[in-house]
Amino acid sequence: MASAGLPASGVLCAARRVLQAGLIFTALTTASQSAHSFELFGWKPFGSSEENPEAVPDPISYKPEITLSSDNEHLSTELSSTSILMQKQKQPPSGEAGLLARALSDRERLVAKLYSIGRYGGTVDILLAGIPLETALEQSDLPSARPVNVTIMVNPGPVFTFGDISISSRGADLSSDPAFWDLSPGEVAASDEILAAEGRMVTVLRGRGYPKAKIAERRITADHSTNRLAVTLVADAGPKAHFGAVSVSGTKVTDPAFVLQQAMLPQGALYSPADLARARKRLNDLGIFSSVRLIEGDIAGPEGTMPITIEVTERKRHVIGAGASWSSTEGFGVESYWRRRNLFGRGELLSVEGSIGRIANESLEKLEYSARIAFEKPGVFGPLTSFSTSLGARQENPDAYLSRTITYDAYLNREFTDQLKGRAGAEIFYADEEDAFGESDYLLVGLPADLTFDNRDNLLNPSKGVFAALFAEPAYDTLNSNAMGFVKGTVSSYYALDEAKRFILAGKVTAGSIFAPSVEAVPASRRYIAGGGGSIRGYAYRNVGPRVNGEVTGGRSLIELSGEIRVQMTETIGVVGFVDAGNAYENSFPDFSEGLKVGVGAGLRYFTPIGPLRIDAAIPLDPGPGDPDFALYVGLSQAF
Repeated sequence: MASAGLPASGVLCAARRVLQAGLIFTALTTASQSAHSFELFGWKPFGSSEENPEAVPDPISYKPEITLSSDNEHLSTELSSTSILMQKQKQPPSGEAGLLARALSDRERLVAKLYSIGRYGGTVDILLAGIPLETALEQSDLPSARPVNVTIMVNPGPVFTFGDISISSRGADLSSDPAFWDLSPGEVAASDEILAAEGRMVTVLRGRGYPKAKIAERRITADHSTNRLAVTLVADAGPKAHFGAVSVSGTKVTDPAFVLQQAMLPQGALYSPADLARARKRLNDLGIFSSVRLIEGDIAGPEGTMPITIEVTERKRHVIGAGASWSSTEGFGVESYWRRRNLFGRGELLSVEGSIGRIANESLEKLEYSARIAFEKPGVFGPLTSFSTSLGARQENPDAYLSRTITYDAYLNREFTDQLKGRAGAEIFYADEEDAFGESDYLLVGLPADLTFDNRDNLLNPSKGVFAALFAEPAYDTLNSNAMGFVKGTVSSYYALDEAKRFILAGKVTAGSIFAPSVEAVPASRRYIAGGGGSIRGYAYRNVGPRVNGEVTGGRSLIELSGEIRVQMTETIGVVGFVDAGNAYENSFPDFSEGLKVGVGAGLRYFTPIGPLRIDAAIPLDPGPGDPDFALYVGLSQAF
């Protein structure tokens, strides 16, 4: 019977923005494209749910079984998930030759898996219809019975531990202490740990200016009498390099000089992988390239210069998108946009956006709607700056007021670090509004500015990090001769309770103040009013705050608190429990004359490639006039 216990050395060598709480469907289209299918989160509403892979010629069915010489359920599960024969049973190979090739590949994968957990004396034997794999390969003829019975017999062998470990380098100094590379004598000799140490050695050398660093020598010796593994690793730094000439390829519409400007690769400076990573991120953030590759050339000359080629593939210039959202208190909302990327060949973006809200909750003339046209130009004063401007019109119709506004703004945006960004600009804001105080017109001229810090690991489903935003705007109402100032800040943080990040605590705090002569002096749409899906879940949309004659007027200060515990039950299903609290107050600082309104609830999450689909149900603990008994919310991404 043929068995495989290969030498250890042989195996050691694997929504730019989501529209507000909406379900996003984005289509990149051109006039020549046609849609053949549509799929949402694995569900095909306009076609069969059955997969339709390309037909396999002469498919051969088989029935696999994996057995271990020792009772180890955890190891059996690991090996089964590694085995191609086990995982692809429902995808039959082509003919006997295909089955033999799959079995041969499977044996190598399983042996490599044993090595990865420190079992260097293990063996893997595969029988096809009772015939050993090696024999079947020689005769290339299996019995005619189908399905073919495939037996995978694994003797995992003993667990090896690290013995002598030697670390050295050529051309540059590296620590020879194995512990520095997370290799320790006496620990389980997992091959993954050796490969990880090699990767760290090369990474350190590249970070010191040696782009051609590599592992020059690897000697692995397994002593089966002591179950110890001796390891010798020798790194070769290669020549030190400096950034040479930078060139661009692949552009069709984009100005190559603009690509060079945005990349900011410092010609003549010491080679740095961090500089390359930042250049790649800046170019990807432009949103005009589907791929960005930075190709390192050969090192030449006495200074050791290395040219870099930036190879890009441009994305389609037209983008059409649409989204939808729903809650039981706010009704349906739909949004759509059209965008033209790379308008003049230097990353410019022209957007036309529109939305309709509160559908089915209001009559046609009282629906909420908005329209906006926006223009963005990156690199106006260097690669870390951009200019943006927009003109928009909006009608808002919560229970508290009816507002029709027109806004024009212009901003200069600046990226200070990868996590810290800010902008400052000017705004003209006109509002025609009806509320508890009557009908009023406002014309505000303001100087808004905001600062954002964001180091979350995932924008739609974060498990760690902090998001913080601070907004401030001094403004003057030219129609009513009132000066005012707006300040608002929000902080959210995330903490995983386990290494697998299946249990996550999330918290959010928002506070704001408006400095104005009175509540009435502030446009109703700019006052602070709490309640609804993005505020205190369970309460009616913008229905929590100071009242006059029973009608919500809004206030000049706001406090909101939210806490969630998120549990991922399976790879695709999660549950959430949450508590929201908050209120708005008449004065510029919360006086807590009215206590905090509290809402509690639970939600379901369906994890998709583009973010979690969210369904939340919430109950208000202290409902006021107009608040429901409970509320439902549906959207894409976590609540915060």
